[in-house]
Amino acid sequence: MDSLRWILTHLRTELFRISDTDVTPSSLLFFLLTLIATGVVAALIKRALVHLFERRGRENEGIAYSVGRMGQYITWAVGAVLALDNIGMDIGTLAAFGAVATVGIGFGMQNIAQNFISGLILLIERPVQKGDYIVVGETVGTVLAIEMRATKVVSRDGVAIIVPNSELISARVTNQSSPTSRKRCVVKLGVAYGSDPAKVREALLAVASAHEQVLKDPPPTVLFLDFGESSLVFELAVWIDHPKVEPTVTSDLRFAIDREFRARNIEIPFPQTDIHVKSLPPAAPSRPSVSLPLPRA
Repeated sequence: MDSLRWILTHLRTELFRISDTDVTPSSLLFFLLTLIATGVVAALIKRALVHLFERRGRENEGIAYSVGRMGQYITWAVGAVLALDNIGMDIGTLAAFGAVATVGIGFGMQNIAQNFISGLILLIERPVQKGDYIVVGETVGTVLAIEMRATKVVSRDGVAIIVPNSELISARVTNQSSPTSRKRCVVKLGVAYGSDPAKVREALLAVASAHEQVLKDPPPTVLFLDFGESSLVFELAVWIDHPKVEPTVTSDLRFAIDREFRARNIEIPFPQTDIHVKSLPPAAPSRPSVSLPLPRA
């Protein structure tokens, strides 16, 4: 009993005061327990919201992720206010602290604040969602997660790239998953002058139709683009299910086009320049020179 009384006495010992409220070891312990409970509840709320929206269809994966993140942030905000209120920091004190923090952000935390606000905009407006295939600057890949400060993008090489949220808001971003993940990819090529354009078109369509990842609808198309300096220029355009497979599909098509053209004796020329030399008119016959003897002295 004496040891228990000693523990309770020390837990109620005043450490310092905040806004006329005594801060004791017990209040600090309750503060930490509140934060831990908030973290657990926030994680559970996020998981529940994500599961609720994902049950409505796979197309709602991005919405589920955004709603789950927002629910997690709101839970953390409420838990933090309750925890701080327990140790004597009322709303007025929090407002004053927020004003001081704003000044600090203005001087030393501009990037962090900007990225955090940009992250909220991304979650609310959803121009980019989890699972989208995007191109921003030199970064190309799939969005893995939109965090408070930055967005994780997994590249084609399987490498995670950290992109600041502000860059996704201010820079030019190509979202190749919106409004659909289908993409039109193009293979340009040239054939030698004298080739039959109809046979070239037939060969290209045969190659496209034989590839299993090329969609039948919309169908492949062949365009006769131009009369080039060294070749007739054509374009084979096909549609694929996902932009992630574009490098593989276009490479396969080029291999197949080379085989098909060889089989059909269609020549793919290399750049060359023809020089035509005109013959000059025959030169007039030269007159024989006459040497005169010099006079003797």
